[in-house]
Amino acid sequence: MTTAHIAPYGSWKSPITSDLIVAGSLRLGEIRLDGATIYWSEGRPLEGGRNVIVQRSPDGQTRDITPATPFNVRTRVHEYGGGAYQVANSTIYFSNFIDQRLYKQPVGEDPQPITPEAPFRYADAVIDPSRHRLICVREDHSNGEHEPINTIVSVSLAGSDDGGTVIVSGSDFVASPRLSPDGSQLTWISWNHPFMPWDGTQLWVAPVQADGSLGTAQCIAGGESESIFQPEWSPDGRLYFVSDRTGWWNLYRWNSNDSNPIEALCPKAAEFGLPQWVFGMTTYGFESAESLICTYIEAGVQYLARLNSQTLELTAIDTPYSSIGGLQVRSGYAVFVGGSALQPSAVVRLDLQTGAIDELRRSSNMEVDAGYLSEPEVIEFPTENGRTAYGFYYAPRNKDYTAPADDRPPLLVKSHGGPTAATSASFNPAIQYWTSRGFAILDVNYGGSTGYGREYRERLKGNWGIVDVDDCVNGAQYLVQKGLVDADRLCIDGGSAGGYTTLAALIFRDVFKAGASYYGVSDLTALARDTHKFESRYLDGLIGKYPEQADLYIARSPIHFADQLSCPVIFLQGDEDKIVPPNQAETMVEILKAKGLPVAYVLYEGEQHGFRKAENIKRTLDGELYFYSRVFGFELADAIDPVAIENL
Repeated sequence: MTTAHIAPYGSWKSPITSDLIVAGSLRLGEIRLDGATIYWSEGRPLEGGRNVIVQRSPDGQTRDITPATPFNVRTRVHEYGGGAYQVANSTIYFSNFIDQRLYKQPVGEDPQPITPEAPFRYADAVIDPSRHRLICVREDHSNGEHEPINTIVSVSLAGSDDGGTVIVSGSDFVASPRLSPDGSQLTWISWNHPFMPWDGTQLWVAPVQADGSLGTAQCIAGGESESIFQPEWSPDGRLYFVSDRTGWWNLYRWNSNDSNPIEALCPKAAEFGLPQWVFGMTTYGFESAESLICTYIEAGVQYLARLNSQTLELTAIDTPYSSIGGLQVRSGYAVFVGGSALQPSAVVRLDLQTGAIDELRRSSNMEVDAGYLSEPEVIEFPTENGRTAYGFYYAPRNKDYTAPADDRPPLLVKSHGGPTAATSASFNPAIQYWTSRGFAILDVNYGGSTGYGREYRERLKGNWGIVDVDDCVNGAQYLVQKGLVDADRLCIDGGSAGGYTTLAALIFRDVFKAGASYYGVSDLTALARDTHKFESRYLDGLIGKYPEQADLYIARSPIHFADQLSCPVIFLQGDEDKIVPPNQAETMVEILKAKGLPVAYVLYEGEQHGFRKAENIKRTLDGELYFYSRVFGFELADAIDPVAIENL
């Protein structure tokens, strides 16, 4: 029996290195089914973050379909993208990142463009086989300094010189065009400023005319306080969708000939929908006209189930996965990206009759002894106004080490982005990187997060920079009070909106002793003025109307109160970020330099909103650890390339 070494928290040597994390690490998603052939996309940090379509043939062979650079399957509609490709009859139709044109690629052949060189972006396509066309969302950036125009267009499969024919227009945003099985009806979602798709959307249905144009459209559900998600036609031509009209995203069906046409299928205090940050998100699919396979989140935990569309009986399907994304279903099987607490996520094929699981591709080849892995604990903790907030707590874990008896670990609180998003308990190697070195982690689902119903999500209405900060602070203090962490070594980090929460917590509260902002917002006024169309009115709901309530924007912007900051911060930023431009970080850095506070700034060339390149993901993990080691004065077990820290 090996005796564990005694060493201070933070200085433990771990096999979970940044090199191990990025080596062979993949971002899996965008699953598509074409007959018995399965496709998915892989984001590859070792290829500069390039997205590649991969095929799994019925005989079990796996191969890349997307040729090498300049091909990168990624759309920039809404900047966040999603829904970048579609496939039918062994032919791929995809958006190429470098030029945002649509390409047609019969499997095994070279891609050929089917849209012209023009300031258009495309996403969320469906194939209309009888009319030999794609129907998809198009974002038109040809109108100069004005907002781009979002429409639904048809694009000939043989190619289109004009970039597509507009068939739906008039709304600020459109999504989810879906064609009925017989091609006679089209459904879609629309919404307008200042609403986000999780606030209020409308669900439309229109007949498709013989010439491909649409007849009179009918709004069948939705409104300013109802969010519609994933309209989908069943094999027998009935329209299903998810709505949160009761306060929970539940499943519904439209019975067009009934006096009460909207039928609730499975009323439940659970979330069958998700915030539509990207296109093409799915939480259910049809095994047959009578059997619907779905996922839902209840009390922060995700489940897979079968809904009988006739009896409306919901039956659980047991799997080892705590997160299930990108669900696609066919007769007899389902394919999804499944993640569990202690194993990397994988593209999974699930046999719906036998329950047999086949992992087609794992997001990482890393194999780590369970003795180095920390299992998440679901926690609830009290927060402001007598409310409860949620999170996942990870204790330090490394079988080779123990800390001195009187020591308590440093705590790193993680604030997710969005802010309308959520964290999950699925395996995250970047979290295990910290816990295996002796850090405790609290991954917070603060008020405003999804997965807990509309009321919880709307806690953030008008209160961004308050509720989220309170919940992160109260989560940290809860763990201090339980004696689990060191009150003098509390850190916080986050990206994008989570970076804003990080900076606000560091400035407006006196709890955290250091922090890291990844492309975080520091100037709300600049964000309201300069950000892209999709989020240009997001802050109306989170803060207040701009410029009418400009005083609130100033009052909650960390950049205006940097003089209150009294602890070290590291900033990490992409130089091509259009959502949170680098100048926000750079202004904060200069202020902290002038104050004499320890500050570091790492700018990555060629990165946008989020880091996709392997060397930058590695640098970010190691750089943040190095920063804390210098701030808190503990020795690192491994040599790490230092980051330049001013004033230290």
